[in-house]
Amino acid sequence: MPEPTFWLVFFSAALALNVSPGPDLLFVLSRTLSGGRRVGVASVCGVCSGALVHVAAAALGISAIMATSALAFAVVKYVGAAYLLYLGVQALRSAGATASFNLEAAPKVSVWQAYRQGILVDVLNPKAAIFFMAFLPQFVRPDHGAVALQLLILGVLVVLVAVVVECAMVFLAARASLALRTNHRLSLWLDRVLGSVLIALGIRLGLAERA
Repeated sequence: MPEPTFWLVFFSAALALNVSPGPDLLFVLSRTLSGGRRVGVASVCGVCSGALVHVAAAALGISAIMATSALAFAVVKYVGAAYLLYLGVQALRSAGATASFNLEAAPKVSVWQAYRQGILVDVLNPKAAIFFMAFLPQFVRPDHGAVALQLLILGVLVVLVAVVVECAMVFLAARASLALRTNHRLSLWLDRVLGSVLIALGIRLGLAERA
């Protein structure tokens, strides 16, 4: 495959995969609607940092263990599901509690908290590990050097595409959230939606199969 065609196919696939709604994107958007643009961007940085952990694991072959070991997959899956359920319950319990009519009010979740949560949401998703193990090898070229290095570079490029896509969506969602968060009743419902989304993601992850 010619070099330009190779990269066109690769980036087209990476863009399509990142635009498709998934746990990471839903988490980022829900955090943006609840906390605003800064929290949304911090969430993007968090989930993408977590994705880099999976990229490194894929490059080193560690994710192959998770893909073939039912026990390893189950442990990571249930820990991740429990964490998402915890975040969802916390959001429901605090629904509307920090609503304010002041646009400059502090977000419900700090930037640092959003970043840490984003990392855990992605790291504790075994599907992400298996995704990189399944997707990246399709673009490895035997005559282009060490396979591990190629996997690492390709994985980082996929994550960079995710940063661009998710940040763009954060800025769009933040424009709506600035108006919504100044209304106490809507703020209450935003927290309820956030909690419901996180709980739904937790249940979905808990029911996920390795295939």
